[in-house]
Amino acid sequence: MTEEVLVADHTIEYTYTRSTGPMIGAFLTGLRDGKIVGCRGADGRVIVPAVDYDPVTSEDLSETVEVADEGVVTTWSWNDRPLLGQPLDHPFAWALVKLDGADTSLLAAVDVDDPSKISTGSRVKARWAEERVGSITDIAAFEVV
Repeated sequence: MTEEVLVADHTIEYTYTRSTGPMIGAFLTGLRDGKIVGCRGADGRVIVPAVDYDPVTSEDLSETVEVADEGVVTTWSWNDRPLLGQPLDHPFAWALVKLDGADTSLLAAVDVDDPSKISTGSRVKARWAEERVGSITDIAAFEVV
């Protein structure tokens, strides 16, 4: 006895557009302008990237804070085989970077050619894209300084 297998095409898509909101919008506009903008949380912490709502209290946030484009690697992982669509087309490190003036860390690519050249505590600086459009990709990568 053979059984017929039922097949149905299905496409997963998001057919809506989300507005960025005031704080995320400020973060993206800052990137376009070559600055990194965070926000002040209800407890006084500076959160980068900026968020519209406090992650602890869910309060609306409204105070922007500019931070440095340089900071410290708090943890990292080596990416030996980058996938299509990742920030770099050669091996690099993914890292959480705590920027000077921020209390939280930002996930970013660090452009180093060997894992021996990065460690927790390494100082890194943003390498800005030549053409910036208001996207996270306006930071091409971070580099060890």
